Amino acid sequence: MSATTGSLPVETLYNENHGWLQSWLNRRLGCPALAADLAQDTFVRLLANPRPLNNLGAARSYLRTVAGRLCIDLWRRQSVEQAWLDVVAARPEALDISPEEHAIIVETFCEIDEMLHRLPEKVAKTFVLSQIDGLTYKQIAAQLDVSERTIKNYMAKAMLECMLIEARFHHSVS
Repeated sequence: MSATTGSLPVETLYNENHGWLQSWLNRRLGCPALAADLAQDTFVRLLANPRPLNNLGAARSYLRTVAGRLCIDLWRRQSVEQAWLDVVAARPEALDISPEEHAIIVETFCEIDEMLHRLPEKVAKTFVLSQIDGLTYKQIAAQLDVSERTIKNYMAKAMLECMLIEARFHHSVS
């Protein structure tokens, strides 16, 4: 029995749209290998989360949306990785980091970036001002024009998200 998305089987959607989607992604990315990977990932997502797609227009719209989101994720990850490489290159002493350590560091930065995008703006700003800029809660409160107690609440929310990232990491390692 084949997987279906509404009335059209996934195999049909794949056969009728894979080439189009890969071409669309290649125009956006300028890299045939990445386009092929993201096209596959798009169909994997469709298999994991079926949608009622009854016609070509609905299918292409959905596929383009999913693929577009995957592009955004890719670009965000590349941006985070480039920022990390810039930091490493700016260091006066060489860092001896294995490829595995590099991958873990980049993945952690990507998860923190995703966390910051999920958090309310003031909570994310509080976290950055505290952890990156090194400001005290009192300084942050004055800058954001809120009470220190509010800053403590914001930091508690941000730290909870950090603990969830760490828990996911330890769960995936074990």
